[in-house]
Amino acid sequence: MILYTMMPQELIFPSALEEFSRQQMVTYCGIPLLVEQVDQQNIQVIRVLSSDPQHFLDERICPGSKISFTNVVGLSAL
Repeated sequence: MILYTMMPQELIFPSALEEFSRQQMVTYCGIPLLVEQVDQQNIQVIRVLSSDPQHFLDERICPGSKISFTNVVGLSAL
């Protein structure tokens, strides 16, 4: 595969595998998400893995938003 881009190789192919080891797939209120644990009480949404367009409009789970473990209902690991 050949990529014709002006982007640096480090942005396209991240070299640090530890970044990916912190990520996990979870289900929040029936919506599959790719998240990263920020600290002991919070996770941060990286990507919405759903194919339903309505899930992308939900402000609670937009990429970059944080979800607290203390008030989470319906969070489960995939």
